[in-house]
Amino acid sequence: MNVLRFLQLRLSYLLSVWAAFGTFFVVAAAISACAQRGAMSPYQGEQDGVSAGGNWMEFRSEDKMTGAKKVRFELQANNYLREDPDYKPRVEIMCSNGKYERTDFSLGGRLGRPDYPGFWGQPKMEVMVRIDGYHDHKGWNWVRDRFLEMDKGTVRGALGAQVFNIEVKTRTGYSIAEFSPAGLNLDEMKHACDLTPHKP
Repeated sequence: MNVLRFLQLRLSYLLSVWAAFGTFFVVAAAISACAQRGAMSPYQGEQDGVSAGGNWMEFRSEDKMTGAKKVRFELQANNYLREDPDYKPRVEIMCSNGKYERTDFSLGGRLGRPDYPGFWGQPKMEVMVRIDGYHDHKGWNWVRDRFLEMDKGTVRGALGAQVFNIEVKTRTGYSIAEFSPAGLNLDEMKHACDLTPHKP
């Protein structure tokens, strides 16, 4: 009788252990699947991101006052810069109600000082961009020493590119952010932003 009771307890214990391991693996698989499909948004009121193809993420939100449908496409760099080893530089394309609004380039750390004033007096910084085999110098709006507002031509050139690099002046010198923009769902970009690729 004692042997039977012992075997029942032993079997119950083993089943509990296997159930615990099974639950752990199911939860781990679910977390892994979520991580591969999307990313958590850092902004209040914005849905967590979903893949927009390649290395791009797409985030959606609604303006609390106007009800405008907003979409943000984010592309993170392949590398870190010495200004912030915990934050990858990124390009963020912002659209509202199916129309393009602007694109920001952020490197995480503080930018260097602007180079010259624009036509309306806004500070500008000169950067060098590479889009596949093409390179050029651009003057981008410098915003509160935290990010640069990119020109639309560069953005359209990057959409269809394999290689997209930005050389920017930081507080400690020049740094290059390297991006791999290939793989973006161009139909989704067209629908959300009315934006299409255009070779420079």
